[in-house]
Amino acid sequence: MIRLTRPPCPNPGALQTDYRYPANKDALRAASSDKCMYCESKVSHLYFGDVEHIKPKARFPELEFAWGNLGFVCARCNSAKRDKWHDLTPYVNPYDEDPLTHLAPLGAFVVHRAGSERGEVTWRDIDLNRPELLERRMDRIDAIRTLVDKVNRTADPDLRNALKVELERETGRDTAYSFVARAALATVQ
Repeated sequence: MIRLTRPPCPNPGALQTDYRYPANKDALRAASSDKCMYCESKVSHLYFGDVEHIKPKARFPELEFAWGNLGFVCARCNSAKRDKWHDLTPYVNPYDEDPLTHLAPLGAFVVHRAGSERGEVTWRDIDLNRPELLERRMDRIDAIRTLVDKVNRTADPDLRNALKVELERETGRDTAYSFVARAALATVQ
């Protein structure tokens, strides 16, 4: 999970009756680079994506149409979270805070930082270490390691520079699983 910036609501009028209004949903999708705000999986190439209520509308009906309570998620994270909410340990909200305060990448795993109950509740309840995520994250980490190895092995300065550009692109904020990819880059460089 990475820090996100919520854009202004494109159509506040539509938001009053339809939190899934297409232009508003598209704005949330773009703000997360078409990634789930929780697990960072690319969403739209497999699924339409969901508009998530960070504080569940079943428990907080007054926030059903509040722009500040909405985000873009994949079906798996939306299904895992459902209407769960803990008043004393709210989920990490990547729009309002830096997830690195509560969560840390550990290889392909996302774990909580020492002492962060919110981080622990977030990764456990939303199932951020489900097997298919671990597999995809490990693929990303392996790709990063391979690129770093190529950068370090090549004697050709032009090829080295091209590989460095590719490495920057592969660990960019808009790529899937950038949270673990950047950590992997830091450990192998």
